[in-house]
Amino acid sequence: MVTVTGSSAVEGSGVARRIASRAVANREAMYASEVGRLIDAGRAVMATTGTSGKPRVADIVSAAGLSNDAFYRHFRSKDELVAAILEDGTDRLHDYIAHQMGKEATPRDRVVRWVHGVLSQAEAESARTTRAVLWNAGGAGAGITSSPPAVGARLAELLHQPFAELGSAEPFLEAQLAAHSTLGILTDHLWRQVQPTSEDAERIVAALLRMVTGAAPKA
Repeated sequence: MVTVTGSSAVEGSGVARRIASRAVANREAMYASEVGRLIDAGRAVMATTGTSGKPRVADIVSAAGLSNDAFYRHFRSKDELVAAILEDGTDRLHDYIAHQMGKEATPRDRVVRWVHGVLSQAEAESARTTRAVLWNAGGAGAGITSSPPAVGARLAELLHQPFAELGSAEPFLEAQLAAHSTLGILTDHLWRQVQPTSEDAERIVAALLRMVTGAAPKA
């Protein structure tokens, strides 16, 4: 066995780097867990308080089973947490709708799935939470257009391909128009606390298809 003395040799060794990397990885995993718990707790507490009052950081920290130090290690304010909750919700909705669209073979049916997926946020099971989070963000309009990446932009991505397949001359622009207009309808239902009907969804689909194809959709 060869023993090398001197700190520089040890600091640059493969063992040192491997142990340091493991420590960093463990810390990252712990921090990711903390952030996830704070996001879940924030969403749950906001769903409980609804639009009658805004929860305190202390309420969220307590629900997460963490400390104030843990909260402020990741977020400078509750507003930052709300933005993270919006972004996380956007990612989840994007992935859910993408999964549903993937079940369909035709671009028309993928558009139908997209519309139903967006409007599902106004259904009773998720409407209270969605409404509460948007209210905490400063209102539905602010919530839908603020968090990075914006909800509309993320959901519009899912329509680029089906719109192009349907013959859209400007699939990117028309996808943006579709996303923002449908989110506007969703917002209206959320704040009126009315669930969209199947007829509502059919009318939106028909309007989107008319925009894309320039003609009335075939039954």
